[in-house]
Amino acid sequence: MKLRKNLYFFYKKEPELIIHVKEFEEIAKSHGFNVVTNDQEANIIISIGGGDGTFLQAVRKTGFRDDCLYAGITTHSSLSLYCDFYIDEKEKMVEAMTTEGIEVRRYPVLSASIDDTISFYCLNELSIRSAIIKTFAMDVYIDDLHFETFRGDGMIVATPTGSTGYNKSVGGAVVDPMLPCLQVSELASLNNNRYRTLGSSFILSGNRTLLLKVIQDGNDYPIIGMDNEALGISHVEQIVIQLTDKRIKTVKLKDNSYWEKVKRTFLAAEE
Repeated sequence: MKLRKNLYFFYKKEPELIIHVKEFEEIAKSHGFNVVTNDQEANIIISIGGGDGTFLQAVRKTGFRDDCLYAGITTHSSLSLYCDFYIDEKEKMVEAMTTEGIEVRRYPVLSASIDDTISFYCLNELSIRSAIIKTFAMDVYIDDLHFETFRGDGMIVATPTGSTGYNKSVGGAVVDPMLPCLQVSELASLNNNRYRTLGSSFILSGNRTLLLKVIQDGNDYPIIGMDNEALGISHVEQIVIQLTDKRIKTVKLKDNSYWEKVKRTFLAAEE
């Protein structure tokens, strides 16, 4: 792996975290790293905080850069899907950065365009949900094919890494991130003589384009979720969703593959 030198720390300016970050900075400098205050000057961006939520914020706030390496440090008692280090493993992390103990994994990113005016990226998932206690309807297109008319509480469109999050909680499949694809999962769909949907999650090739057209029937103000953030928008007519060529590079320690992370998170207690 090419040696990287410029570090940027992403964290909430809380007293306890500030102390930890200062310790990280001193250790990093002693190992020949430069600590920068502008994330655009960094080639390693490290999130420090509660876990995957902080990591997702770090990626979003720094512009989904595919020319640098991201790493996650958690303050929780267990590791997560994006965080490979505990807050008290300062020396271990720096040693990993300076030895052959580190590899790089690449996670796909989806892009979304709303009414041809607003566009953004998501590392985990895009969700669209009714903002009121009332179902809403969408026409679902795969490429140019009208696939179904959905009515219900909403939909989730997840990347492979996002498949373990909100998508999994509604019965979606866990997908290997080496498969470039999108997964579409329904939220409380209605199935009757008037509305008929597939009724299960489905997976699209990364070369497909998904188009969601909101049927204008008075409930035209859904909540759009971008990973763990909500998009403030007053009206939605259509959303175009695609998988991009962009890949977020993250730390991969040896013996800590994606599927080892999935097993640790969902199947086995930590030793």
